[in-house]
Amino acid sequence: MEQANDNSKRWVISTREEMRQAAVTMAKLAKRRISIFTHDLEPGIYDDPEFLEVVKRLVLSQTYSRIRVLIADPTRAIKNGNNFVHLGRRLNTYIEFRHVREDLRTHAEAFCIADDVGLVYRLQADRWEGIADTHEPSIAKMYGNMFDEIWTASEVEMEFRQLGI
Repeated sequence: MEQANDNSKRWVISTREEMRQAAVTMAKLAKRRISIFTHDLEPGIYDDPEFLEVVKRLVLSQTYSRIRVLIADPTRAIKNGNNFVHLGRRLNTYIEFRHVREDLRTHAEAFCIADDVGLVYRLQADRWEGIADTHEPSIAKMYGNMFDEIWTASEVEMEFRQLGI
């Protein structure tokens, strides 16, 4: 049986600002890996300057750190631009984006996992209601396994690799 972590914190998310803060909290929690399943890179969340700074510090301070992002519909992020995508282009050995294969786009949820321990989860990606927990390894591992399966079956999004001049 897993022991409870004294530093564990669980809270409910109901607004965009709470989701932004939860994403920043999970990024700060990560020591090695962040896995994000998103439908459109949620503007204002994953391109938030505070989130990007935490991600940049993580990948530049940890040799084996890795940020993986699965995007169900990358059209808006590619068309409108996204600061997370720009950061990923500059740090492409640490940050990788993949386009979810069409037959796997049935997942309505969105989530962010930090090191298979912390999790921000929303049942409906188009709504802000969800839950965040800084120490829920069994649930984070379950969603991490689902993420890995979709990751393996999905393709690298070449549009995210192109350098903007």
